[in-house]
Amino acid sequence: MALFVKWFGVGGKGGTGPSPQEAIQKLRETEEMLTKKQEFLEKKIEQELQIAKKNGTKNKRAALQALKRKKRYEKQLAQIDGTLSTIEFQREALENANTNTEVLRNMGFAAKAIKSAHENMDIDKVDDLMQNITEQQELAQEISDAISKPVAFGEDFDEDELLAELDELEQEQLDKNLLEIGGPENTPLPNVPSTSLPSRPAKKEEDNDDIEDLQRWAMEAM
Repeated sequence: MALFVKWFGVGGKGGTGPSPQEAIQKLRETEEMLTKKQEFLEKKIEQELQIAKKNGTKNKRAALQALKRKKRYEKQLAQIDGTLSTIEFQREALENANTNTEVLRNMGFAAKAIKSAHENMDIDKVDDLMQNITEQQELAQEISDAISKPVAFGEDFDEDELLAELDELEQEQLDKNLLEIGGPENTPLPNVPSTSLPSRPAKKEEDNDDIEDLQRWAMEAM
């Protein structure tokens, strides 16, 4: 139990600390809470993205503010991802430790049985085995402590990166508007008429006919 005293601070002049089962349950509840927070942040990120698209060509100030909020939500989401990984690691360590406790207890019963059956058993080998297990558990705890360090939170946004993202949104909206205005690309042309146009009589032939009629009338008058 010395390992649990080291991990959870159990012992001392005060009372006893939480049991491994209680700690595991608390960690599971925390995981559920953070998962719900993840879902909330993902929805907020999508909402801010839609606001930026909507105001990209109309109100750049509102679009930039929306992108800044989106970046903040994305950073919070990344922090929650890291925290969930740490909690999952700690919960698994607790579950393994709880299993190891039962294993060690059973090993103790077995050791007593072996001792009564074999008085010449070498207990030093068992101590070495326990020492190796303890060292590995301490190493796992050190890794967990390093991962669980809080991440710095700031407003270090790159203005050029935000403007580039806004330009992409504006271009996307402009392309969409052009497609809506342009309509279908291929408009069918009218069919060419199959019949030929009526021929027009030559003007010279008409004039010759008129002259012949005039001469015929003059001869009759004489």
